[in-house]
Amino acid sequence: MMYHVLRVLSYLPVRVLWLGRVVGLQKIDKKDSFIIAANHTSYLDFILLFILLPRKISFLAAEKFFRSSFWRPIMQWTGQIKVDRQSEDKTEVYKNVDRILKEGRVLGIFPEGTRSRTGKINKAYNGVAKFAYKYKIPVVPVGIKNAYSAWSPQMSKPKIKKCDIIIGEPIYINNTDFDVATRNIMKNIANLVEDTYEY
Repeated sequence: MMYHVLRVLSYLPVRVLWLGRVVGLQKIDKKDSFIIAANHTSYLDFILLFILLPRKISFLAAEKFFRSSFWRPIMQWTGQIKVDRQSEDKTEVYKNVDRILKEGRVLGIFPEGTRSRTGKINKAYNGVAKFAYKYKIPVVPVGIKNAYSAWSPQMSKPKIKKCDIIIGEPIYINNTDFDVATRNIMKNIANLVEDTYEY
């Protein structure tokens, strides 16, 4: 309930201040599970996808957001999944992912694991490919443009700047070569934002 309330309240200001061109929204499945995989350069990435996409999304989110007095209630109210990056035990993360996907919901992951400090796409982890293979669901690549210049990690507050969101074709992972699958996913994302993936 709180997810939808926050989405309604934030939709207009985010749309007016930051959301620019949107391409491919019709590719979002209206009922089945899938994984959103997007490049990550800005605090705005989560906010833009949260207000734009018609499905409720649970993102894997770093533990620091759950320690922040500003972000913690947003993370909790919207059902995001805490990932303690310093802990080797990810049992709780996997349980939450399993629950979400078995309920037919949408999982959001920024494969790079953290925001880019340069605006360029960084090396990605292969968790997206592993989850997609395990649950036999597609990965939907999403490219977010201009968010770095709107609110980069080095900026204390955002600038008013339109950010474009381009949604690509779903990708299915059919084998266990997750390194190759991850490169394919990231190259698709890079193409959407006219960047390159060199890893």
